[in-house]
Amino acid sequence: MRPRPGEVLHFSEDPTIGTFVPHVAGTARQPEAYVWAVDGDRAPDYWFPRQCPRAMAWCVPGTSAADRARVLGPGGGERVHVIEYDWLERLRTIELYAYRLPAAPFRPFGGPVPHAVVATRPVDPLGPPEPVGDLLRLHQDAGIQLRVLDNLWGFWNDVITSTLGFSGIRLRNAKPDAGPGSGTAAGPWPAAGTAPPVRTRRRLTPPR
Repeated sequence: MRPRPGEVLHFSEDPTIGTFVPHVAGTARQPEAYVWAVDGDRAPDYWFPRQCPRAMAWCVPGTSAADRARVLGPGGGERVHVIEYDWLERLRTIELYAYRLPAAPFRPFGGPVPHAVVATRPVDPLGPPEPVGDLLRLHQDAGIQLRVLDNLWGFWNDVITSTLGFSGIRLRNAKPDAGPGSGTAAGPWPAAGTAPPVRTRRRLTPPR
């Protein structure tokens, strides 16, 4: 599920949205009101239930052979998405929809490489929302490895120090970092109950 030329996508579990109105998202770090969407490169980041915590990593031009082998593994392709077992059933059964929006009102957001596109005025969809369908099959067809772990933090703490590109979304919803000795590494996060920082490196054209 990717946008066609001249389009961007907004993924939602709500199939009744008539007009997208700029708003300040609950997880936003900026005060401006936006309509949020993604282009084709960023669409796979949202092939998940909205609140599902996920850690994603992919090869970039500077990725070392050692890191590729260690993180992606033999036969792992160019990209991996990681979720927790607690979210697998939700991933398998969620009814997710994609709204196709005109690209013209949107501009890139984030840096040094944009991770979304935003508009500052209301935007009407180009048509009714489209069911995204089987998210497991979507990953398979895109050649993206989907890995399921009991806890995300061991993978996340490792990948953010690697030479791969990476992104983390809704990590505040992941299980707590269990720390050394339990299969995960302790992260330098703030006190319990606060959101961990999300460090991101992105390539301009992720593998499709």
